[in-house]
Amino acid sequence: MTITRLKTFLGAATIAASFLGGAAVANADSLEAIMQVGKDRTSAARSSQGKIDRLADETRDLLSDYKTVMKQVEGLKVYNARLDRQIANQERRIADIDQSISDAAIIQRQIPPLVTRMLDGLGQFIDLDMPFDLDTRKGNIEAVRANLDRSDVTSAEAFRQVLELYSIELQYGRGIESYSDTIEVDGAAREVDVLRIGRVALVAQTTDGAETRAWNNTNRSWETLSSADYSAAVRKAVRIAKKQATIELLNMPIAAPEAN
Repeated sequence: MTITRLKTFLGAATIAASFLGGAAVANADSLEAIMQVGKDRTSAARSSQGKIDRLADETRDLLSDYKTVMKQVEGLKVYNARLDRQIANQERRIADIDQSISDAAIIQRQIPPLVTRMLDGLGQFIDLDMPFDLDTRKGNIEAVRANLDRSDVTSAEAFRQVLELYSIELQYGRGIESYSDTIEVDGAAREVDVLRIGRVALVAQTTDGAETRAWNNTNRSWETLSSADYSAAVRKAVRIAKKQATIELLNMPIAAPEAN
């Protein structure tokens, strides 16, 4: 009886030990599986973090490239705006030049008639002025008039030459001048020294000093002057005009302005 119970106990213990051993083995396998899952998760997490880091780096690079491109775009916008303003300004200048060319063509067509009228007016002025340096003054007018028909002389050049003649005539109204000339008095030619004082006096004296005359522009004639009053003074003035004597005050036959 006792032996039988002992065998039964030993059998039960053997069975329990076998069960416990199997459970221990099962638990060990489960723990290893759990640890493997943890390792796999860690490896997957590490791989995912690497992908995240790589994507973050790529995102930063893309953002940096985007900012760089946007700066270039802003710079190009400013540059293009400046170019637009320059182009608009050039277009206005082109329009102004085109208008100037059109106006120049009109002006160029109007210059020859204007030059002709200016020459005619200057010729009439010389005819009505005191008769000094007539050959030179009228010769200059004819030279410019001849240039109007020359193909190598532009209208602008002809206009410049006319303005130069007007400037020369203006200068005649200043200063003092003396030169030798031949004048006609009472139907006879006389060799004289001519003295011009601006446009206020034109005096002629024979080379021997015997006769002195003054031009009366109203009567368009040479009038005799008193030798006692003017002969010596005119002779002195001629020397001053030729820079052969020093300047001094002299008694000259200056025509007084007439009251209207």
